Amino acid sequence: MFASRPLRRLGTTALATAAGLCLVQNSTAVAAPRLPTPTPEARAAGVQPGNASMGWRQDAPTEVKPSLRADGRVAPQRAFVPSGVLGIDVSSHQGTVNWTRQAGAGKTFAYVKATEGTSYRNPYFRSQYTGSLRAGMIRGAYHFASPSGSSGRTQARYFVRYGGGWTADGRTLPGVLDIEYNPYGSTCYGRTKKQMVSWISSFVTEYKRLTTRDAVIYTTTDWWTRCTGNTTRFSSTNPLWAARYGTTTPGKLPGSWAWATFWQYSSTPIDQDRFSSSYSRLLVLARNAR
Repeated sequence: MFASRPLRRLGTTALATAAGLCLVQNSTAVAAPRLPTPTPEARAAGVQPGNASMGWRQDAPTEVKPSLRADGRVAPQRAFVPSGVLGIDVSSHQGTVNWTRQAGAGKTFAYVKATEGTSYRNPYFRSQYTGSLRAGMIRGAYHFASPSGSSGRTQARYFVRYGGGWTADGRTLPGVLDIEYNPYGSTCYGRTKKQMVSWISSFVTEYKRLTTRDAVIYTTTDWWTRCTGNTTRFSSTNPLWAARYGTTTPGKLPGSWAWATFWQYSSTPIDQDRFSSSYSRLLVLARNAR
């Protein structure tokens, strides 16, 4: 069973982009690319056409038995927050973010959605990406994959062109391939396991050619097993970003990854993430070292 995330409102700019308004060139209307229609489950989770966010659908939390006080009453439950280097990830759903507040709350890094497929660009990307940096955070960008559309190579190029590039400034993290449940149709985007592995390979190979960096791969163990056959092909080259809510550990990891470099552990009140090591190692990752 899966739990949908709460409905999140989009800004008018994002709605206009997602609706695919016509472009006008030389007074002639040119239709924008037709965007996919979200499934009922995706719509309930707040997904707009062409605009899904990282972790829009996650495994239902593991049931935890309530603890009792001495008087027999149920003790209040607090949201789990792991120790260590913490951050957030955002998309157009968050609109204008108070980055000073996030940094003041102990968030040291942020990932910002840049693109999806080859037809969507986050209208808030520039303000979110630069805003997090100005607040003193280390930041990076992510791409929501659409394997049922264009090739991995084409989508990697689109991602790099519109925000997913990497700069050797010590403050920019490698880009992320967000590959997960399909919000517009069949779970595995109509591809066989072999075809999916090939698509992912095409993306990460092109991304590295363009940036010199190995892209981080965001996924869930369930999706990776279903749609790639739990391939181990990328475990030694691409850092893993595991998604798992409602538990105190990332749990069983996909492929043969020994650890999750990043862990998305909650979506409340905004997507919450943890880096697996120290802040100094996060800086090393930003500086092109493993």
